[in-house]
Amino acid sequence: MKLGFRSKIYLGLFSLLLLLGIVILFVVSMIMKEALLEENKNRGISIGSTLAARMAEPVLAMDFFRMKTLVDETVRLSDDIFYTFVLNDKGKPLVHTFKGGFPIELKEANSVSDIHKYSIRLLDTGKQLIYDYAFPVIIDKDRFGTIRLGLLRTKIQEAINRLWWSTFLSTGIVIIIAIFVGTAVAVPVTRRVKILHKSSEQALMGNLDTQTAPLLKKNCWEIMNCNKKECPAYGKIHQRCWYLVGTLCPNCVEGEYAQKILSCINCQVYQKCAGDEIQSLAESFSSMTLSLKTHLSELQNSEKILKEQRQLLKTVLDATPDFVSLQDIKSVYLAANKSFCDLVGRGEQEIIGRTDYDLFPKGQAERYLKEDLEILKSGKPMVKESNISGFNGSKWLHMVKIPVYEADGKMRGLLCSGRDITELKRIQEQLAQAQKMESIGQLVAGIAHEINTPMGIVLGYAQLLLEEVKPESQAYNDLKIIEKQTRICKKIVADLLRFSRRTESTMSPLNINDTIEDVLSVVEHTFKLDRVSLVRRLEPDLPAIVGDKEKLKQAFINLVNNAFDAIIGEGKITISTHYDVQLDEVIISVLDTGHGIPPRKIDRIFDPFYTTKPVGKGTGLGLAVTFGIIQEHNGKIEVESPPLFTINEKEENSQGTLFAIHLPISGKKNKMEIDHVKHIGIR
Repeated sequence: MKLGFRSKIYLGLFSLLLLLGIVILFVVSMIMKEALLEENKNRGISIGSTLAARMAEPVLAMDFFRMKTLVDETVRLSDDIFYTFVLNDKGKPLVHTFKGGFPIELKEANSVSDIHKYSIRLLDTGKQLIYDYAFPVIIDKDRFGTIRLGLLRTKIQEAINRLWWSTFLSTGIVIIIAIFVGTAVAVPVTRRVKILHKSSEQALMGNLDTQTAPLLKKNCWEIMNCNKKECPAYGKIHQRCWYLVGTLCPNCVEGEYAQKILSCINCQVYQKCAGDEIQSLAESFSSMTLSLKTHLSELQNSEKILKEQRQLLKTVLDATPDFVSLQDIKSVYLAANKSFCDLVGRGEQEIIGRTDYDLFPKGQAERYLKEDLEILKSGKPMVKESNISGFNGSKWLHMVKIPVYEADGKMRGLLCSGRDITELKRIQEQLAQAQKMESIGQLVAGIAHEINTPMGIVLGYAQLLLEEVKPESQAYNDLKIIEKQTRICKKIVADLLRFSRRTESTMSPLNINDTIEDVLSVVEHTFKLDRVSLVRRLEPDLPAIVGDKEKLKQAFINLVNNAFDAIIGEGKITISTHYDVQLDEVIISVLDTGHGIPPRKIDRIFDPFYTTKPVGKGTGLGLAVTFGIIQEHNGKIEVESPPLFTINEKEENSQGTLFAIHLPISGKKNKMEIDHVKHIGIR
């Protein structure tokens, strides 16, 4: 378990004081021990020297009584004087203080020369330690004997022990007092540090409203008698005015902490409210969290705006029909809009971080990489049209690649934008085909005009010859064939002239049902002969439309004849009309039970000179003329083969063709369409 800050302070303080106490105890003990030993030494020297001086006369006179009296008096001076005895110049004891007899070993235990004043030795008797002092007895430079003095070490050791315990207790008391004093100092420090710690944890968890600065006895507005409630510091009891920006005090310098702190040091508010380092730390922390909260709020607002702008930009880019992509200088994709994703058939996450080699065939990717390197090298944009084959088939694209630069002028990558111009290419092809057909039409008109006169002559002479020959003769049959084929040729020429010439239309209100009846009454008898029935489903009370009746008849005749030609054997042609209220248009439909139109040919049936009929059965101009007539009436025509919906839900038709003509009532122009019908609103 890890120790807390307070425990570390206590442990450190206790360890420091204990170490200091041990050092002091050791040092004081050694000093006192040395002092006591030195004092004991000097005391022994003093006693021995005095005794040696007093013993000179009795030794010289060999006055044993007096010598005995002097050694006894010396022993009685202190309890620690263990013995005293006198040796003559021969080393023999003269007097001593031992009660049980003189120990012979002691005589040689210590000696002193004539040139020394004394000699000290520590003797160990096995029970006691004794300091043995030896002093020479000198009279007129002649030595007459030796004084020996023994002081017990036990007394000195007891004194040392008493001194050591006194020092130990004193040091312990001092340590205990220091611990209490340190605790009194550490508790406020650790408490404030703990507050800072909790506040930092709250800040880490996102709570930037935590307060660490202590409350003051008086705040700045109270000290300065200020009533400026609009001041940023007013009422902020946990924040200091010298940390805040834009304070209204006349003595404050404008700016943040770094600019104003020098002027605030001399302010009476700062001098009265500023605390120690921990208080300053707590105040700085509070200001820091406030600043972080402000900056975080600004960042969040900026992030929100950026996110909205980014989303708006993405929405705009995804909504545009043009595809847009951004690559870095290594051709790695950094961004792509929805059109680009649809183009390559992948999601955005599958594109970002990939290269062209991951999205396109190898040959195509190598070509793109070569182009990108050339643009990056030259710094010039590239504009091109290319045909690509992707997941959605072959497409024509108009592409623009431009280098993108950063603010410092460093090239960032390539921006590629483009547009699918497949439809434009198709229209261009159709336009070219139309121009070609226009030229052909002009040529055909001239040829048809030149052929029409000779064909009329041939037909006339053939008819005249028929009147001259017998009907049962071979010549009559040959002439009938000539007449028939000549009439076919004249019909082809008439169709060509009708297709190539643009005649003025006579527009007037008409009933579409009556116009259709005029057409059906002409062909109905002929169709019945070939077992093809006409079924009318004409909605009554249709609103009148404005159009050219004769041209519309021609369009209806073409559709009915096409339906008749598509039926092999017995069949049925259903003609219906319907008014669509929402679209405000009349819908005319022609449904046959014929062999239908192959899917690969259905998109070309309105092209001039294109026909699905066998050779000799049609010119390929009927539907083209019909298309032109409907277009002239601002309508549209749709075709479906086989039909998805029958005119009558009870009828089932797995083959056949359905043509639907939409003619507006109000005269508004509809876009001409050649499309597969999904639902034309016929009931």
